[in-house]
Amino acid sequence: MSQSNALAEAYKQTNYQLSGHGRRNIQILKESINDLNELQESDMYGKGKIIEDFQAKVAAYLGKESAVFFPSGTMAQQIALRIWCDKKQLRKVAYHPLSHLEIHEEDGLKKLHHIESVLLADKTRLIEMEDVLNMQEDVACLLLELPQREIGGQLPDFKTIEQISSYCRNEGIMLHLDGARIFEILPYYKKSAVEICNLFDSVYISFYKGIGGIAGAILAGDKNFTNESKVWKRRHGGDLISLYPYIVSSDYYFEQRLDKMNQYYEYAKEIAELFNQCFAVSTLPIQPVSNMFHVHLSISKDKLETLLTSIYKKTEIGFTSFVKEKSEESCYFEISIGDAIVKIPKEKLKKAIQMLNESMEENHN
Repeated sequence: MSQSNALAEAYKQTNYQLSGHGRRNIQILKESINDLNELQESDMYGKGKIIEDFQAKVAAYLGKESAVFFPSGTMAQQIALRIWCDKKQLRKVAYHPLSHLEIHEEDGLKKLHHIESVLLADKTRLIEMEDVLNMQEDVACLLLELPQREIGGQLPDFKTIEQISSYCRNEGIMLHLDGARIFEILPYYKKSAVEICNLFDSVYISFYKGIGGIAGAILAGDKNFTNESKVWKRRHGGDLISLYPYIVSSDYYFEQRLDKMNQYYEYAKEIAELFNQCFAVSTLPIQPVSNMFHVHLSISKDKLETLLTSIYKKTEIGFTSFVKEKSEESCYFEISIGDAIVKIPKEKLKKAIQMLNESMEENHN
């Protein structure tokens, strides 16, 4: 067994896991449907009360005229950008070099829609107003991801978003929000979803990340936009005969967890502070701006996996199941705080992080 597989297996065996809402198993669905009327009718090919009511509910929450439920965010965002490119008759969009569309979708936007990406900023920092002003190419749409996951969930200040939004509207550039984790950033900005989404022409949100549903996404905007998105959804094969298991779990956990986002955020700051006290360990950002952050360590990936596997077995607490290499002598992992955190005894968690500190010191001696 490789060390990476050993780490993943050790993580599975822990009694307490630091990230998320707990184990993703069939219980997620069972809990969400427990109190439903068994005679509740399902949706049929994107129509029906259960899907239409949920779409209207989320549209109102976001302050948008209309919303459409999709089985995946990958499908939803490619479609959003295709619609804006068609509207502007220009097949170029701008976004961050570490956007999900650029690094996780097998070039779907380019291969399926023949849309060219214009990359702003670099891989180490956020898109700033200066990057938008200095674009050398005309684009139909600019995509902003809030928070920027691949660099620790960092966020621009709100004034920057307002400036970018104003510039795009003046220049006729459509502005799309990759808001997969929009619920998680509301406590930091101290803004409502409506206040944020008003700055964007279209919005995508996820229901399996911070909310913790099974799967599913919403694409929201004006009615002309969402009506076009329904056509593209059918073309992409996204109109399954029924999506209600995704809708039901999305709605259930939306109600259960939306008001807990501030609690997750406060826990994230506390835990990041503990990691930052460890030898040769730092978080990105140093103080989290949402419920997620990255933990960077000055140690090789293989050595860290060995250390973590040992810590998990001794403490029964798992930090992560997966470590990413940064260089030969550095690596990092992601933490995303949810319901699971409240089940961990604080002293046990502190002991596990202290054990990491001691292991890192020993490694460097």
